Amino acid sequence: MDVLVKGIGSVAVDKGASYGDLARVAGIGDALAAEEGGEVYELFRPLAGESEVGFLTFADESGQRVFNHTASHILAQAVKRIWPEAQLAIGPAIEDGFYYDILFPQPISTEDLPRILDEMRRIVEEDHPESRRVIDRDEALQIFGQANEPFKIELIRDLPADAVITMYRQGEFEDLCRGPHLVRTGLVKAIALTSLAGAYWRGDEKRPMLQRIYGTAFPSEKELEHHLWLVEEAKRRDHRKIGPELDLFSFHQVAPGFTFWHSKGLKLYDALVGFSKELQEAQHYQEVATPWIMRFDLWERSGHAQHYRDNMFLIPVEGETFGAKPMNCPAHCLIFGETTRSYRDLPLRLAEYGPLSRYERSGTLHGLLRVRGMHQDDAHIFCTPGQVASVAAEVLDLVATIYGTLGLPYDVQLSTRPADHMGAEELWDAAEDGLKEVLEGAGLAYVRAEGEGAFYGPKLDFHVTDALGRRWQCATLQLDFQTPLRFDLHYVDRDGQEKSPVMIHRAIMGTIERFLGILIEHFAGAFPVWLAPEQVRVLPITGDEVPYARDVAAQMRRVGLRVDVDSRDEKIGFKIRSAQLQKVPYMAIVGKREAAGGQVAVRQRGEGDLGPQDLEAFIHRVRSEAVSRSLAASGVRAED
Repeated sequence: MDVLVKGIGSVAVDKGASYGDLARVAGIGDALAAEEGGEVYELFRPLAGESEVGFLTFADESGQRVFNHTASHILAQAVKRIWPEAQLAIGPAIEDGFYYDILFPQPISTEDLPRILDEMRRIVEEDHPESRRVIDRDEALQIFGQANEPFKIELIRDLPADAVITMYRQGEFEDLCRGPHLVRTGLVKAIALTSLAGAYWRGDEKRPMLQRIYGTAFPSEKELEHHLWLVEEAKRRDHRKIGPELDLFSFHQVAPGFTFWHSKGLKLYDALVGFSKELQEAQHYQEVATPWIMRFDLWERSGHAQHYRDNMFLIPVEGETFGAKPMNCPAHCLIFGETTRSYRDLPLRLAEYGPLSRYERSGTLHGLLRVRGMHQDDAHIFCTPGQVASVAAEVLDLVATIYGTLGLPYDVQLSTRPADHMGAEELWDAAEDGLKEVLEGAGLAYVRAEGEGAFYGPKLDFHVTDALGRRWQCATLQLDFQTPLRFDLHYVDRDGQEKSPVMIHRAIMGTIERFLGILIEHFAGAFPVWLAPEQVRVLPITGDEVPYARDVAAQMRRVGLRVDVDSRDEKIGFKIRSAQLQKVPYMAIVGKREAAGGQVAVRQRGEGDLGPQDLEAFIHRVRSEAVSRSLAASGVRAED
């Protein structure tokens, strides 16, 4: 029979062939699983043959899940070999690996992990084929009752009455599982067990405390080694470590989730926001500032009360409830509605960088990446339906400029109507089609994320990729036909009729705090000159050169450079090392010769000694890099 294979075309196979047979005939030697009709199947399963078949490799996210899920079963099998009385809970694939929650007869420690790993490797070498069978509920309960697996029994009893219950076997080990799996254990060539943690059964602190073993697996040792290097590099770049080391920010328990910006950190913050404001000024944005605490009925009117109440800080005041604003859109609607607007006034672009507050649970707080107090490069654009395409194109230009300047490649996701959406479906359809046309007109590839739009409209989400290959969702552009209706906003059109504007919510960097956390890790704290809190450090060799060093710094400050002088009574080697640890882009060393000749001896971060330079030429060099926002002195390399 003929089967349509994605990316290849029609392929002929024998009737009754498996997906693995199809992969072999099609010449796809690295296939891990197959995908047909939105479902993922093991390669040993017989072809459904009803629609186009795609094959998943380790390069695919779904392929990695299949791979890691098989590794989790290898982990469970190894544990049961060593501790037959251990009781298994769940073992899913997760991002970058897998885990298995287990109740051991006696708690284990990290010293036991090598023993488990050795047994896992034996199971891989044994190369057990995987098999799948469907069983009924009673048989499943009997199997796990006899095996003394209470967690599995609970899972089975909680399944819907019409659920298909499946078991997967590899060697002597069989487990309750939905799958899918690899065809055999021998494909899991490289495994590492990375950590051991505690986990309450089903996240309930009143239930048993289990032990969670984390691991990761790859098709080759080389790939595993690279992954483990990335993990260690991510730890080295952790903004929560680098931030305090560079004296950028701190956190204190008196205000959990709120950032204390130090002087250097605020310079970094201001440089980034200044860049945003400069670009927005050229596109005729009007910067505004609105109250950060307002009566709660405003949020009821906007719809946030229904959809966002649990994430707001609510404040009782004189018998009324106020809310600290989690976003700016309702306040910008009030400004728009204060006066009669004409179509000639549109598009009206309102931008705000003021404080926002969102109640995040304490367990979710994570340095700058997850905070309660934040600022955004937030803007709302009110326009006519006919202006949507041109306004969206302007936003895409901003995204390209900011991310390009920072060396951040990005991709785009179109998020569509969620289940709890507001407004008529025809308006949603029109909005989604409009965003699709803008993306296609800009020549941007995108993926669709069904049901992930905001409650008031579809959106574009932009994911940047940092120096370690990690993706972060940052920019967003959201079309909103609903909020202007709720606030009764109108403009007078050419025909003299009042019409409701389209509201576009957009942020390029998103939360500034989070974006700076990403940048700290992207650059490993070695910022390009234009962002660096301290662009140049002047180092006098002896106390005699301190006056000249201060004069050098003064000349640099006059042209807008951020400069410090290290006038401490320390040896020059100590001062150089200190500047290196602070990741200062340039050092200007001054001794008797430099002071006499109006020069500086220049050292550049990452490049070392550049030799003596005329002071005026050096100032021009640094200022040119700062003004052009060059990445030259950062390198954006993983080895920085």
